[in-house]
Formats: sequence, C-alpha cells, structure tokens
Amino acid sequence: MAAASDGEAASLAVLSSLVDLLGYRAAEQGGERAYILLADRGGEERAITFAELDRRARALALRLAERAAPGERALLLFPTGIEFLIAFFGCLVAGIIAVPMMLPRRQSARDSSASILADCTPRLGLATAALIAGTRGDITGRFPGLDWLAVDDPLCAAAADPPQPVHRAVTAGDTAFLQYTSGSTSQPKGVVVSHANLMANLAMMRAAFGNTRRSTYVSWTPLYHDMGLIINVLESLYSGALCVLLSPVSFVQRPLAWLRAISDYRAEIAVGPDFAFALCVDRYRPAEMADIDLSCWKLALNASESVRAETIRRFAATFAPHGFAAAAMYPAYGMAEATVLISGGRRGAGPLIRRLSRDGLFRHRVATPAGEADTREVVGCGAAFPGERIAIVDPESGLRLDPDRVGEIWVAGPNVAHGYWQNPEATAETFGGRLAGDDDTRWLRSGDLGFQGEAGELFITGRIKEIVIIRG
Repeated sequence: MAAASDGEAASLAVLSSLVDLLGYRAAEQGGERAYILLADRGGEERAITFAELDRRARALALRLAERAAPGERALLLFPTGIEFLIAFFGCLVAGIIAVPMMLPRRQSARDSSASILADCTPRLGLATAALIAGTRGDITGRFPGLDWLAVDDPLCAAAADPPQPVHRAVTAGDTAFLQYTSGSTSQPKGVVVSHANLMANLAMMRAAFGNTRRSTYVSWTPLYHDMGLIINVLESLYSGALCVLLSPVSFVQRPLAWLRAISDYRAEIAVGPDFAFALCVDRYRPAEMADIDLSCWKLALNASESVRAETIRRFAATFAPHGFAAAAMYPAYGMAEATVLISGGRRGAGPLIRRLSRDGLFRHRVATPAGEADTREVVGCGAAFPGERIAIVDPESGLRLDPDRVGEIWVAGPNVAHGYWQNPEATAETFGGRLAGDDDTRWLRSGDLGFQGEAGELFITGRIKEIVIIRG
C-alpha cells in the first residue's frame, strides 16, 4: 500500500494545474464516481464520474471560449450540486477566472454581491437554467450586464467530436479563481488563487491527512467557500476519492443527516467549523442514531473558526457509543490568503489542549494559571506543513518572538496566494510582511494572534483587531 501511494504521489507531483489533475483522474479512474449529490430528504439525487466531469467541463469550456477570453471573470451562482462542479472546471479549462459566490438572499440589498461584482467586473454569469429563469428571484436583474449561460443547457453538454483545444494550455502560474473574503469587517477582497497555490496546498493536505482513493469524504459546507471547495471537493479529487455532497440547508435543518451519510458511505474524512460539531451534539437524539456507526470516521477536521476544547470533549463523549474515536478529532488552522489550510496535526494523534493563564494571555505571555479562575484552555491546530514556514512575530517591530510570547502569526510557502485582486495597497499590507533582518522572504500577515508550543504546534489566541489598548 505504501509503495502504491508513493507512486501516485510521484505522478501527482508532476501535474501543474487542476486541469491536469482532472485529466489524470479521468484517465486513471474514469468510470468511478467522483461526486454524489444527496437529496435533502435522503437518497442519491445525482452522481458524476471522473470521466464524465472531465468531458462536461471540456465541452462547457468550448462554449465559454466563444464568449470570453482567458483571464476574464465568470460569476458562479449555484446551489450545492453537480452543475457547480462542471461550471468551475469548465472555467479552468477555458482559462477563465472563476468567481464562486453565494446566491444572493431574496429581497436583500445588504449582501456583498454588488461589492464583489464591482470589484472583479465579470463578463459571464454561470448558473442553472432554473435560476436564470427566475425561480429564486431575479438573478439576472441583480447582476446586470453579464452574459448569462445555463450550464445545464444541452448545448453546453455537447462535446465536439473530435475534441477541440480551447485557446491554450493552462499553466501553474495562471489564476484559477478568486476566493472572496467574508467582508464582515471590511469590503470583501478577492484572493487571487493560482493553480500552483492549489496544487501545493492539496499536496500538503494529502500528506498530512494520510488519505487514499478509499478515503471517502462527506461534505455539507458551501461550495463557494474555501472549506467546501478546496478541502472537500478539490482535495478528494487530488486523492482520487469519492466526495458525497449535502446542501448546507439540509445540514442546518437536520445536522444528524451529515453523520448518517458518513456512516452510510463509510467515509473516512468529514470537515466542518466548530459550530457544526456543537450543533450535532445539541440536536442529538439517540433514536435517530440507533443504527449509525461512526467507526469509519478517521479524520474529523475542525477549522474555519475558533476551535473550542469544550466542543471537542462534548462531541467525542456524545458519539463515542456510535464508534467515534476521540483521536479522530483534527483541529486545524487556515485562511483564504494561504489558499486554505496553514497547519494541521498528524492523523490519529488527537487534539492537544493546554491550560494557560488567562491574565498571561492578556499580556501576550504564555504562562501557568494562578488558579482555576485564571485558566483558559487553548486547542493546538497542528504544525506547519512540509514546504511551509510559520513565525510568531511582533507586528510592530517585525522581530520573531520567543516561545513564551504571543504575537501575530506569519506564514510563508507556496500555498500563500499572490495577493488581492486589483488591490495593491491591501496586498502590500497583508502579503508583504518582512521579518527584521530578512529582506528575501515575503510573509503573509494573518492578523491572528498565537504562539507555537513544542514541535511547532500552533495555538490561536485571538485577533489583532480585537485588542483594545488602554494606557499602553
């Protein structure tokens, strides 16, 4: 098994883009199912093989190339489903920059869609025929001036025979897509993610997760979000594994449906933010879980927001009777500016939780608690991946800090994105960190606070913008 895995790692290492990756999977595992979409009330709604996804993406790319040139942007507006995947990979094949975006809320003028539209000035709008027809409000009216294309139109599925090339070969340095930040504290910014960034981060994750072609994923996280798109959809493709998709609405309404799908498909990997694990505990009903076996779940990745020790304990205790192993819990840390993941632990090692002085952390010191009232628990989020570096830095002086000090988390590596779309000032501020005495390395300044423990274990303690300085 190790030799086969090493051989595949070598084959993957020579691929330079996601287009190459999809082609590789279509050639190696063409008839196998790559993605399954589950209906909101259970059962399979639709599935697609690696070969069919490759064929549909290349067929769509021909239609896209008739309407836009490489480097132009296409807005992707889809519910969770197979059409999103076809649209995303179709853009990649055509060299068009995909811009995945949340469907705008009904009758809402306060979402970020107008800001994103103005920032990236897309030429194309891709959606399903039903959405373009107005089944969820006037989508085309909300985004005027776009050339709309229904991905499920039969013309988009018709492949040329013989196959025709689309413009030019995609290279590692090409921009694959723009991942927009949430915009919760400022205007959304489009992170420019290249094929090289993606392939580097996917390789890091595969090595850390220890996954194989048999490591089925089950995901409910939105596909316009980096957790849903990269950690689930693209990482499963990188490993050649099946990915089972549920809609976010289905999960919120019935959280235990996520766990049932993990059990039914014998999934090894399922990923979610901390609130998702807490919600499963809150909605736990023994009668609904009587036949659910979670012993197959080897990596329960908890990331995207603060990881809470209490959530980890509650989830492990609640679902231990159903075969869930506490060591499967996998806290991790990441951000869109580093493609997605920055740090993670060793599969099966379990979470590392430390009890520290609350007062010490307020003073940016790592210290032993003076008593129970002075205690705060922090969860380790693993160490830097191979080929990547993490530094704890004084944000004012740029000096590295000692292990007993809390500072800003800086990151350098091939997974760090190029910057923000057409925003040189914000790019220089966030992506242009320089350590004192080192002029060669460009560091990503995360804006997060933390420290590194033994073996480089990273602990997150807060955000710089959450600090209020009083009298120094």
